[in-house]
Amino acid sequence: MPSAPIAVIGGGLMGAGIAQMFAAAGHSVCIAEPSADVRAAIPARVAEGLAQLGQDPALGAHVTATADLAEAVRSATYVTEAAPERLDLKRAIFADLVTHAPRACILASNTSVMPIGSIADGLDTADRIVGTHWWNPAALIPLVEVVQSARTSDATVAATMALLASIGKAPAHVRKDTAGFVANRLQHALWREAIAMVADGICDARTIDDCVKNSFGLRLAVLGPLENADLVGIDLTQDIHRTILPELDRSAGPNPLLGELIAAGKLGFKSGEGFQAWSPAAQAELRQRLVDHLLAARQCPPAARQ
Repeated sequence: MPSAPIAVIGGGLMGAGIAQMFAAAGHSVCIAEPSADVRAAIPARVAEGLAQLGQDPALGAHVTATADLAEAVRSATYVTEAAPERLDLKRAIFADLVTHAPRACILASNTSVMPIGSIADGLDTADRIVGTHWWNPAALIPLVEVVQSARTSDATVAATMALLASIGKAPAHVRKDTAGFVANRLQHALWREAIAMVADGICDARTIDDCVKNSFGLRLAVLGPLENADLVGIDLTQDIHRTILPELDRSAGPNPLLGELIAAGKLGFKSGEGFQAWSPAAQAELRQRLVDHLLAARQCPPAARQ
């Protein structure tokens, strides 16, 4: 697609990664970020991300940053909001975007779980407001869920998906605006069952992770859950579900085990222990293993059926 001015609201990890993707495709990008310290870190963060993908770090020159939201979006054709997951904050940002961005500019939110209608509710021109849930790290995970609210126009969805595909992403149209969209609903259904099994004493956390990584996790990149159901047979799937579904966790809220861990100060990487203990070296090793895996997958992506 032709190069077009892009604006990103928020210059943190996700905002800088999103800006990097657009800059690498030749678009000029302006990031609106209120923190001077975060703004100062953006050039190095973008250059490092480009180099990690074997791209010219000089492409980072396409990215500028400002503290002024109105300045960032004044000439934009497309805006992505990448602010913290607080509904009041996102609604305030979108009220400003509706006021300051050109009428033809598409306004997208990178929320990971909030229904887009709750962000756009009561705002003018909601037809151009759409969800675009990027996955972390933004430059290495192909999927972007494009979420259509009841008021988002078909033209907005089509233009958003075309733009994202043009910069190398794999956009997926989510037709019903529901909390968590598609991939996070699936991911957290797995997490709920995993946490419940640890809480019930079925096995420990490491065993859960090993079971996933050494079985169905290996094939998920090329065999989705419904493809797998077709492969084994719908009749067998039904028979299996008659036995296993009644046994699965049905908690309507977070498992009490999470509250117990939090009360004990076990917050995961940030405290050095969560479900498992994590030394700084173990954290660094896991992060690097993830990046290496995603880089390898990027070089040889699975065939996606269009």
